[in-house]
Amino acid sequence: MDTQARLGTKIIRVWDWPIRIFHWSVAALFFISWISAEIGGNAMQYHLWSGYAILGLVLFRVLWGWVGSETARFTHFIRAPGAVLAYARAWFKPGYRAALGHNPLGGWSVAALLFALAVQTLTGLFSNDDIANEGPLYHLVSKATSDSISRVHEGAFNVLLTLVALHLVAIVLYRVKHGENLVRPMLTGEKEVNENVPEPRQSSGWRALVLAMVVAGVVYGVVAKL
Repeated sequence: MDTQARLGTKIIRVWDWPIRIFHWSVAALFFISWISAEIGGNAMQYHLWSGYAILGLVLFRVLWGWVGSETARFTHFIRAPGAVLAYARAWFKPGYRAALGHNPLGGWSVAALLFALAVQTLTGLFSNDDIANEGPLYHLVSKATSDSISRVHEGAFNVLLTLVALHLVAIVLYRVKHGENLVRPMLTGEKEVNENVPEPRQSSGWRALVLAMVVAGVVYGVVAKL
């Protein structure tokens, strides 16, 4: 660990490597999907490939949310509306304390992003652009149905842009208001916490690798129209 903890604190592992790879890979692939769609033409092949990769990553993240490390699990950060409101009120008061992993508001932000990404990638499988590009499952539906799904696909992208923008704004606000750096822990996996905070349980890397291979096989089967 290259960061020295202050007196009364310690540095612990908060984010495992599967979560960090997922986070930065989705960010990069989302940008590729966006730019390739704007360029069009031959670049649409990259749009399709990046979409397949995002679909696999989202499927992996959903499963990892049930069998992964403690801070990655939905049960760790999805809270009832009352807890979310209480956290929102506490955010503006003195004595605010940072969450170990995702805070109650951030947890629902993660859920919203995953849902929007799932809608975006799944509709892309059936979409068409009325020119030369079709999703791998386009042949399973009528042209009219594909056109309707394509409109949802385009609308979901605008929703994603809004969620991403809110995510970036939140990162800035936490830094300005509370001096909390949300980016560094997602890069290093480590976070400085009070010395009496227990380190969250970490899942096996082998479990993540096996799960990733299974997900890759499922996505390949879908793309190959099996």
